[in-house]
Amino acid sequence: MIIRPYNSRDVQAALWLAREKKMQVSVLGGGHDWAGRSLNEGGIVISMGRMNDIKIDPLQHVARVGGGIKAKELIAAAAPYKQLAVTGSIGMVGFAGFTLGGGYGPLSPSYGLSIDNLLGAELVLADGSIVYASETTYPDLFWAIRGGGGNFGVVTSLTVRLHDAKPILSGLICFPWSEAETILQRYAAFIKQAPDQLSSSIGLLPAPDGSPLLFIAPTWYGEISEGQRTIDQFREMGTIVMEQVTPMAYGDVLAMFDQHVVVGRHTSIQTRWMADLSADVIGEIGIAGNERTSPFSMMNFQYFHGASTRVALADTAFGLRKPHFMIEILSIWEPDDAANAQRHIQWAEKLSAKMGKDKAAFPGGYPNMLGPEEYDQIDEAFGTNLPRLQLLKQQYDPGRVFNGISIPQ
Repeated sequence: MIIRPYNSRDVQAALWLAREKKMQVSVLGGGHDWAGRSLNEGGIVISMGRMNDIKIDPLQHVARVGGGIKAKELIAAAAPYKQLAVTGSIGMVGFAGFTLGGGYGPLSPSYGLSIDNLLGAELVLADGSIVYASETTYPDLFWAIRGGGGNFGVVTSLTVRLHDAKPILSGLICFPWSEAETILQRYAAFIKQAPDQLSSSIGLLPAPDGSPLLFIAPTWYGEISEGQRTIDQFREMGTIVMEQVTPMAYGDVLAMFDQHVVVGRHTSIQTRWMADLSADVIGEIGIAGNERTSPFSMMNFQYFHGASTRVALADTAFGLRKPHFMIEILSIWEPDDAANAQRHIQWAEKLSAKMGKDKAAFPGGYPNMLGPEEYDQIDEAFGTNLPRLQLLKQQYDPGRVFNGISIPQ
């Protein structure tokens, strides 16, 4: 059964029905979940797409958004006021789910993770009660949802901090994959000294013919001429195959990867947290790029630094605040290639396993990207925050109605 609520009372009724019928519940926010956790066989899916109101208070620099909106919708609504929110790097991602799991994005070095900009949230809890969690009301619940995912209730609205927009310089610089190892070494050394104005990711994108390209996607948030000088250092790292870096609106930054996120393709993702990209890991990345089993598969490595690292670990449920690379290995294939699905999945798993054995690997991984069967990484993903999360899970959802990002029992 799929229930499409218009308001929190509808969500409340859906949970009462699920309890009466003893049916499992899952929640689909505004976007998608590659691992399929938004759906459940024989259960109830609460699909939040109709809860897509956005109210901007430009004087207070605050937005209140429904649980079903996408990141690009929030950015479009705030743009007339010359304000913006911390989002991920892809506009079609659901904002609520992205935020509850942490929320890395182009503005994170300047303003922190998305959870660091969450001021409050309305939730419908497992018992059907409707509450508002913030620093002053239900503060323990507010702590838990900032990094603990969808484990504590159905989030029907979020109140988020907005920021005055500054000039943005962003785009793509692509290099031949044959130079990947050299450029990755240079990049890893450079990015650790990056100022807060700079966010960037590096990885593998398919060329139009499906062959691998190494890309660097910089986003400079601040004075353009200074950004040009900084980004010039990326240009000097290798032989440029293609480049398009230009001043742009934040909404256009979020649209840069849209062509690579194709609805209907099958996807399996592996993720790691790495303190550094060692020579061994860089070598394995180079090999994996040459051994891709699908022309659509990608890699994306974001460096976590700046304002995000200046939040104390115990202030939110998010499990890692030290500088690190957040690794995404995305195996992507067409539905008519189902016979090779296991081959594609194993390609990503092989590289992830080798990274996990490196001395630079942190335990765990980014919860939003961890598949439900990555038990060892899930056990470590919340770090020292896990015991408190487990206690709050027992308090607010003793029957384990919600299981968005699994908290180990």
